[in-house]
Amino acid sequence: MMSKFYYQPLFERGADETSYRQLVTEGVSTVKVDGRELLKVEPEVLRLVARTAFDDVAHLLRSAHLAQLRSILDDPESSPNDRFVALELLRNANIAAGRVLPGCQDTGTAIVIGHKGENVVTGGEDAAALSRGIFDAYEQRNLRYSQMAPLDMFTEQNTGSNLPAQVEIYAEPGDEYELLCIAKGGGSANKTFLYQETKALLNPVSLLEFAEEKIRSIGTSACPPYHLALVVGGPSAEFTLKTLKLASTHYLDTLPTSGNEYGRAFRDIALEQQVFDICRNIGIGAQFGGKYFAHDVRVIRLPRHG
Repeated sequence: MMSKFYYQPLFERGADETSYRQLVTEGVSTVKVDGRELLKVEPEVLRLVARTAFDDVAHLLRSAHLAQLRSILDDPESSPNDRFVALELLRNANIAAGRVLPGCQDTGTAIVIGHKGENVVTGGEDAAALSRGIFDAYEQRNLRYSQMAPLDMFTEQNTGSNLPAQVEIYAEPGDEYELLCIAKGGGSANKTFLYQETKALLNPVSLLEFAEEKIRSIGTSACPPYHLALVVGGPSAEFTLKTLKLASTHYLDTLPTSGNEYGRAFRDIALEQQVFDICRNIGIGAQFGGKYFAHDVRVIRLPRHG
């Protein structure tokens, strides 16, 4: 029996419910080419967006994240250690919001993941414009430069600009230009792991036992409470790790909650709760003992080679 062609995007994301603020209107316009309306974005706008994004990332926390910290203080089951850590993180957030000192001394590797609609024109090298904006943020604020240039195999030198950045731009249908800006700190990067296992793990008991063992090994050096992510499967090792990064930012929150015969990615909500329960019950807590090892958990299932 012959198979029929069916194009299945791996990520079927739902509606974007992110709250945005307008930075500028100058430099953004529409033009018509052969009767087709295109969105024109000047390179200086990309520079401004990147500069603003990484300034915000270094000094501000998402309102949802702040609410999670507050909930630790309100939870009667929180340990004194949990409450201490949450209160200090909230105090630190208040100081960082003044935009003099960042929320963490490790201001991270700058990562930009872009999805550029086919009807968007910029007329320049987007990665260069975004990198200039990143340069501006790190140069104009008190942000640590942490990128090491290899002069040879064994000799390194700080680039003095926090560049180069990791900039990935993907072509998409439509007329939107979406940018996800991430400052990836060394602690969280060092707690990113890839395990190449066998189908023997694909049952509820074995997978949860495996997850608990690996969660315990993460420890506290990346500063919990964590936004923890687990990805099972993947068409390649590198795609699995990229999915893990996206999941930890909650970029994939609107994925379907079930798979299909064509291999779409999905969130396993029930397994997320089970892994979250593990995080609460292992006793590590927010660094010094308690239940708040993680703020939340995301579990993504991908197709895999069999």
